[in-house]
Amino acid sequence: MATITIHSADRTPAGLWSWGFRPFFLACALWAVLALAAWIDLYLGGGALPSRFDPLSWHIHEMLFGFIMAAVAGFMLTAIPNWTGRAPVKGGRLAALAGLWLLGRVACLFSAALPLWLTAAVDLAFPLAICIVAARELIAARNWRNLAMPVPVAVLGIANLLMYLELAGRDIPAGLGWRLAMVAVLALVSAVGGRIIPTFTRNWLAKRNATSLPPPHGKLDRFALATLHTGLLGWAFFPAARLVGVILLAAAVLVLWQLARWRGLKTFAEPLVAILHLGYAWLAIGAALLGASLLTPAVPPSAAIHALTVGAMSTMVLGVMTRATRGHTGRTLSADRATVVIYILIFVASVARVLAACLADLSVALLSVSATFWIAGFALFVLRYAAMLIGPEKRGA
Repeated sequence: MATITIHSADRTPAGLWSWGFRPFFLACALWAVLALAAWIDLYLGGGALPSRFDPLSWHIHEMLFGFIMAAVAGFMLTAIPNWTGRAPVKGGRLAALAGLWLLGRVACLFSAALPLWLTAAVDLAFPLAICIVAARELIAARNWRNLAMPVPVAVLGIANLLMYLELAGRDIPAGLGWRLAMVAVLALVSAVGGRIIPTFTRNWLAKRNATSLPPPHGKLDRFALATLHTGLLGWAFFPAARLVGVILLAAAVLVLWQLARWRGLKTFAEPLVAILHLGYAWLAIGAALLGASLLTPAVPPSAAIHALTVGAMSTMVLGVMTRATRGHTGRTLSADRATVVIYILIFVASVARVLAACLADLSVALLSVSATFWIAGFALFVLRYAAMLIGPEKRGA
């Protein structure tokens, strides 16, 4: 469903505006560094932002609707031409989409100086535009199979609107906007991951003449995803329901069962494949922690939330961005040393952030460690991959 390839007609020297992954993966990584550095400075040093959002709400908002939204846009705008056979969105149209994303970040940051309705309108323009572009391309190609793919982006837009409505004092359940946004992203991560991870693993193992390969996506995989999505959606609307906790624990077991079938332990020789298994493992860990947090106060909800965000989301984002960038720019599909270091940095950041939520006495120290390794990981991505994203395709690789 979501394998990204390059059509022969597209193999021309490429600049920043030739494919969706180029500007949006770069923007995603840069904003990951800048937004988190700003948040840690505010958290440790105090101060305020010129935003209507308080610092914590701004941090949550920008991680979901800035950082993650850029990654989702880059993925979709790159995958859709593969699904449809149509030319990618590029040139002025792609630059305009990137400009809308950037305007949203600026408007949110300086929203204290703007009418709230204007800030919301500017920020919501980007997910709306991505939905329209994606739906147009899929409908034009009659690609009905993937027509549901813009739905998570639409839900992200609705979730963003809910955060602005809550900020405006409307009668919105506290936190519904960001919880719904998390569910939309995790649904996309699990649905896409459930397709590409066994496929990439099967292809890699087959080249090495392995006999034990991941089975095709089947009914049990769909049941696992349905259970996970039911639990996550239930948590978004009923964040204290014990029944939701039970469903999420069951979902965690099913996700682990999926991983066991995908032969991930055999991929450690190629980190470019193994990192996707690790990202999916964080999905199981996060679902288990979230379910447990609804059943016992011994498990802090923050540990679950950061296992799902810093762990699952960020690991999968880096896994997909490194693989897609290498593949689409003509590089070999193998992780070099810098890429392996990127993966190690985000893993340490994830573990430290979850532990920071569990160990009160070490919370500040672990939070600082997590932020440092996160920033270092995405900064290294920029240093290693910016030239690939901006420059031409490497021929003959």
